[in-house]
Amino acid sequence: MMEQRYIINQHERLMDALIRINSLGLGPLVLFVVDEQDRMVGTLTDGDSRRALIAGASVSDTIDIVMHRDFKFMHVDDIENVREIRHQKKMQMKLVPVLDKENHIVEIIDLQRFKTRLPIDAVLMAGGKGERLRPLTEKTPKPLLKVGDKCIIDHNVDRLISYGVSHISVTVNYLKEQIEEHYHEPRNGVQVKTVREPKFLGTIGSVKFVENFFNDTVLVMNSDLFTNIDYEDFFLHFQQHEAEMSVAAVPYNVSIPYGILDLEGRNIKGLLEKPQYNHYANAGIYLIKRRALEEIPDGEFFNATDLVEKLIAEGKTVIRYPLNGTWIDIGNPQEYEKAKDLMRHL
Repeated sequence: MMEQRYIINQHERLMDALIRINSLGLGPLVLFVVDEQDRMVGTLTDGDSRRALIAGASVSDTIDIVMHRDFKFMHVDDIENVREIRHQKKMQMKLVPVLDKENHIVEIIDLQRFKTRLPIDAVLMAGGKGERLRPLTEKTPKPLLKVGDKCIIDHNVDRLISYGVSHISVTVNYLKEQIEEHYHEPRNGVQVKTVREPKFLGTIGSVKFVENFFNDTVLVMNSDLFTNIDYEDFFLHFQQHEAEMSVAAVPYNVSIPYGILDLEGRNIKGLLEKPQYNHYANAGIYLIKRRALEEIPDGEFFNATDLVEKLIAEGKTVIRYPLNGTWIDIGNPQEYEKAKDLMRHL
């Protein structure tokens, strides 16, 4: 987003710049300096100002005398380049100006407030009845149950916002009016849109009722998950493998405490002593090319797993992303208590 409070003309006085810097509060203490044609020509930080005054500059001097002319920035063509944004963050950049070909500032990316800026839309499925959590869900939709000091779904929405996702939709059905009221006002500067599902359409069927997508990649997820998945890494992994769809997956290990017979009919061919089997389980979080959503039938019950199988049958690339962090599917009272207990210790 463009924040004018960080922009100042090169012919203003150093005193004016100091007053502006002081007004920034807890934000990054830097100004982006522009000329009469609004082209960026330098930066000025609180440190630059102090050093200039110590070196003999006057508060009446104009900013162009003391500003830093060798500055870092991104081109507007790289605005969706998540790797470049990650590189800027590694260089300890807190605010990154995005410039057009004439060096006009078209956007300022705040890497102190946001982890990155992912070029994706997000759709959270929040239409289920939560029957296994009754009686808690008799009068409250499961996504609005509290984990710590906020609702289950808000943990997911806030995390998406922290990754710079600004186009977020929530599909609703059961007790939909409560969720619609919950997102009546913007959350952390983002207006979350609610989309009514006319009937229960499975775990991805209601995506077809989202009217507009603004990016070529769409993240679809269950709203009742408690996870700290790294969405940036998830997206870069998806890009790297040029996939049509990526399924976040959690390790699921099965240990059998007995010796298992390897049989051919009644004959024993061998014996496996207390074997362990390592699998990946579907985490209910997907990255999907927008064009692939056209494979979802209109108005029919359709699960995300149906889309996976359909794309595979068509020869499309469907990959798994290993989710190695926290992941809890809040589907029953035990998992709900587990999530609340985990939150108490975070």
